[in-house]
Amino acid sequence: MTDRAATSSTQAVRDAVSRGAGRFVDELVEWLRIPSISGDPDNAEDVRLSAQWLAQNLQDTGFPTVEVWETPGLPAVFAQWPSDDPDAPTVVVYGHHDVQPVTPLESWEHPPFEPTVVSTPHGDRLHARGAADDKGQVLFHTLGVRAHLEATGRTSPAVHLKLIVEGEEESGSPHFAALLQERRDRLACDVVVVSDTGMWSRDTPTTCTGMRGLTDGQLNLRGPRGDIHSGSFGGAVRNPLTELSRVLAALHREDGSVAIDGFYDGVLPLTDTERALFGKLPYDEAIWLANAKSSTAYGEAGFSTLERVWARPTAEVNGLWGGYLGAGHKTIVPAEAHAKVSFRLVAGQDPLDIQAKVRDWLARVVPQGIDWDVEFYGPGVRPCLTPLDHPALEAVTRALSAAFGTEVLYTREGGSGPEADLQDVLEAPVVFLGVSLPDDGWHAPNEKVEIPLLLKGAEAAAHLWSDLARSLHP
Repeated sequence: MTDRAATSSTQAVRDAVSRGAGRFVDELVEWLRIPSISGDPDNAEDVRLSAQWLAQNLQDTGFPTVEVWETPGLPAVFAQWPSDDPDAPTVVVYGHHDVQPVTPLESWEHPPFEPTVVSTPHGDRLHARGAADDKGQVLFHTLGVRAHLEATGRTSPAVHLKLIVEGEEESGSPHFAALLQERRDRLACDVVVVSDTGMWSRDTPTTCTGMRGLTDGQLNLRGPRGDIHSGSFGGAVRNPLTELSRVLAALHREDGSVAIDGFYDGVLPLTDTERALFGKLPYDEAIWLANAKSSTAYGEAGFSTLERVWARPTAEVNGLWGGYLGAGHKTIVPAEAHAKVSFRLVAGQDPLDIQAKVRDWLARVVPQGIDWDVEFYGPGVRPCLTPLDHPALEAVTRALSAAFGTEVLYTREGGSGPEADLQDVLEAPVVFLGVSLPDDGWHAPNEKVEIPLLLKGAEAAAHLWSDLARSLHP
């Protein structure tokens, strides 16, 4: 595409998005009024109502196939709009329509399910639960596809476009992997676009290239068959709390690395290019520490803070308890001690393999005289990573750059989600198109989203379908 053609296309998309902005905001406000809290059984019917609302909206947008897919829990929504070009690539867009609980309700400046538009120097801001996470970012795809058709004069998208919008993401996606397996043929695609993420800042658009995985569980140590008198027996039998403290202290070496045998096997190292790209971000350690409620950064030696939270695996103690916890003293050797532990994983690691390595390590470090077991909470979540030179990622970068008119940088995320299941089950790369800001308040009171950024997301989506059609099937 020539520079003149690219400029003309950019303006045509922007004009189409601008013309559709009013309808888009009105529809989003209507959807946000539905309290689709998946974690509260009392709101199960609201989640179903949310799925039905979205299904109808996608039909009104023009998707010829729209279905509500039931699960053993709460429903997902599937939509499909084939391209007139039979050789066009197939794209699946992932998002979710369920939301987090709203407690503490008294902390909200505006009622969470009475969407409120507030004017700011940067444009209108929409306050409501789900505005950013994730209804706003799901719905900008309806405006995006309409703008794509209007700007190109097409009657169908340039790609075979599919949407899968989950109803249980905020409850840990307990049935999503099975749904993907069951509907794998319907969801077959060349690339997955996830719109359940954000960007670095209003002035620094970014796309995420990877997410860490997770496995977590509970460690239990047992000594005496019951609590015993520390005067009569202390110092002559092993104390489960003391031994648990030693075990947990042995999780890390002095340099901050994880001491479990084989823990780093297969970990993909950061390339010089990736480190340089992270270094281009306008990172401020003081601001990061303030958000972390800490005064000092700490972690594995040889890595920056961003590298530690995005590209390195970790082991954390999340809770520790045992023995007497009441007022005053009770001099005992406790019978049991317990800890909650979690492991964040990066590309090249597998949760089940890490679970086996943790068990092997515990068998070596827990002393005789103490019985132990570790209970992991399911198979864990696998990490995912998209290579920087993948054509789909390059297309997302160009689409965002066209929408924002500036260079697009790269981030990763330290958290976890169903992205690895999408990548593994559908055997397709995952790329991220999100426009939420770090201060949008996901999962917190006063969640909000910047309407101008949602419109930029719609612009990027409108550009992306044309770009993917060219770059995946030239």
